[in-house]
Amino acid sequence: MVEVEIFRNSASIDPQLHIWGWEIPVYLFLGGLTGGIMILTAVAGRRGAGLGLSRAMRLLPFAAPLLLSLGMGALFLDLEYKLHVFRFYTAMKPTSPMSWGSWLLLLIYPATVLLGLARLTDEDVATLPLLRSLRGRTADTLARLRAFGTANVGTVETANVILGIALGGYTGILLGTLGARALWSSVLLGPLFLVSGLSTGAAFMMLFHLGHEEHATLRRWDIAAIVVELLLLGLFFVELASSGGAKGRAAAALFFGGGYTAVFWSLVVVAGLAAPLAIEIAEGRKWLRPAIAAPALLLVGGLSLRWIFVLAGQAAV
Repeated sequence: MVEVEIFRNSASIDPQLHIWGWEIPVYLFLGGLTGGIMILTAVAGRRGAGLGLSRAMRLLPFAAPLLLSLGMGALFLDLEYKLHVFRFYTAMKPTSPMSWGSWLLLLIYPATVLLGLARLTDEDVATLPLLRSLRGRTADTLARLRAFGTANVGTVETANVILGIALGGYTGILLGTLGARALWSSVLLGPLFLVSGLSTGAAFMMLFHLGHEEHATLRRWDIAAIVVELLLLGLFFVELASSGGAKGRAAAALFFGGGYTAVFWSLVVVAGLAAPLAIEIAEGRKWLRPAIAAPALLLVGGLSLRWIFVLAGQAAV
């Protein structure tokens, strides 16, 4: 009789199944940020009809596909078989969130570009260096797309809102479908990440030189989003501890005395939500000059939320 002992020690598998690295939280963050920008630029345009939009607000729809491309680049780096990425688009599996997400990402590009083109004024077309350099068929195609977007601007805005909601919610649903991980098995992850995307989207937009009323409107929307996000976080942990069984309570304990307590409460709750909320309320009530502190903290908090949730969800519980 021969006894064989096999010892296996893989840093990628043992003991905690830490398979996802930095690429996934960056993708989730940029996806939620893109969804927030899509919703807010579309809605802000409707509210600004007849009043005129600032140049920054007119150009911000173009930020959405650029940020999404960065997120998809991070996701591409995470793929094990990068040359097989095209297989996502050779089939549609209705029961697969990843399949839905792959096709959703493709729809966002034409929707955001059409919204941006519809918002351009003749002065923008004449003065923006990239547009001025276009000639021939490229310039003609751009002009036709702009005319189409302008003629159907209401439909384009509605499409951006719907796709933005779908993208923002999808970033949470993607984790929520992985029910084997107690921290991720919650229906509240979709709404939580959607509201967080709205908040970070507003924060990103407030970094630009907007009109006074545009900035004030975004600030009001952002304050509401932060309050809702704090409520959803509270409900998330209550659900996790009360309905998740022993594994759910163990997962919640990671944030209440466990290994992720300090980083979560300092980066997400205090610096990423409470502090920006206090700053924005003070700016609105005391007519203070807007500063970059609140938007910057919100962006850091939004990224930290996803980073911590991805790492903590893979921790052994």
